[in-house]
Amino acid sequence: MELNFTTVAAIVVFLVTYGLIITEKVHRTVIAMSGAMLMVLLGVITQDEAIHHIDFNTLALLIGMMIQVLILSKTGLFRFLAVHAAQRTKGNPVALLVSLSVLVAICSAFLDNVTTVLLTVPISFTLARDLRISPLPFVIAQIMASNIGGTATMIGDPPNIMIASSVKELDFVAFITNLALPVMVTFVITVALLVFIYRRQLVCDPKVQQRIMKIKTKGLIRSKPLLRKCLFTLVVTIALFCLHGQIPGWALESGTVAVVGASLLLLMTMPRREKMLELVFSKVEWMTIFFFIGLFVLVGGLEVNGVIKWMAEQTMALTGGEATVTTLAVLWLSAIMSAFVDNIPFVATMIPLIQDMGAMGYENMEPLWWALSLGACLGGNGTVIGASANVVALSIARKHNVVVSFWGFMKVAFPLMLLSIVISSAYLYIFYL
Repeated sequence: MELNFTTVAAIVVFLVTYGLIITEKVHRTVIAMSGAMLMVLLGVITQDEAIHHIDFNTLALLIGMMIQVLILSKTGLFRFLAVHAAQRTKGNPVALLVSLSVLVAICSAFLDNVTTVLLTVPISFTLARDLRISPLPFVIAQIMASNIGGTATMIGDPPNIMIASSVKELDFVAFITNLALPVMVTFVITVALLVFIYRRQLVCDPKVQQRIMKIKTKGLIRSKPLLRKCLFTLVVTIALFCLHGQIPGWALESGTVAVVGASLLLLMTMPRREKMLELVFSKVEWMTIFFFIGLFVLVGGLEVNGVIKWMAEQTMALTGGEATVTTLAVLWLSAIMSAFVDNIPFVATMIPLIQDMGAMGYENMEPLWWALSLGACLGGNGTVIGASANVVALSIARKHNVVVSFWGFMKVAFPLMLLSIVISSAYLYIFYL
């Protein structure tokens, strides 16, 4: 890494921007956009490079699924599911938190975890309102569950998709058989600890529980024709998600699939209703979208100037090629980096470095790929900005007047993330090293 003006400027702007995001003195979207534009103005990254580093697939996925969820919310389905879930668990908040977390983890393994939280987090607020308890434990649990569940399969999280496309020997079955055990152990321990941490908030008045049991679900669905159309497009979207990468020569990205589903639903429900269209598009989380744009450019500035690659190379050099040290170094570096920067450019940098190690005669390659996957995916649980699902879920929470600060999230999530990496370290050491 050449230490010149642009490199120093990239590091300084990045650190100052993140520092201001952490302080929360100014709205994080304003800070992220300002930091990104400052990088362009200082020549750290050109306008073309900045546009190139914006992950439009992620943005399309967010917008497409937001539109589908917004229209789906008009049917009353979320209210129906919340009441049904509450009655099945007899209004027990702990049982609800565990059952929702299991649902989110399973869905995140086979869908994008952003899609999952968009569908499930609104249910949490309805449940919390009915039970008169804080929705915060449910939101935090679903964020953690989405990132843990997404680690288990080839299609659950972008780093896994990238690794699978680069290493042809690692197919769908290989990811499940090699990652399912650490993911399940991590999930069980994480949920148990969250129940313990929030035990005082997961208490409900017995009278409220009795009242919940008396609510009739009939009539909660406001529009069955609209619900049928929403569910049809959602099933089509999910089917296309699952087929992603499975059909040779057919490379529809997840963002395209989400926008196809949204377009189909809009065509079926409001082709000429301009005011309704304006209402739907006005409800899209545009502040979240532009926050991601700012983050992509900020990380792009580091990548263009070789900062991320330099950090990865230095870590590899320090390990000296020893199998155990190298594998654990990849795991921990991936986790720490993914907690603070987008894991996509980091994984894109690490893949060729690991491949070069194989070309130079490094024999025990498989543990390195699982270390990269576990670190990059689970590391996203560390901070508010560690994963897309975190940002989206907490943006929904903010709309319901539940504001979670950077430090408020980190003091709970970061230790749990470190624990998950300790579990992963033990797993890799016992089974591979």
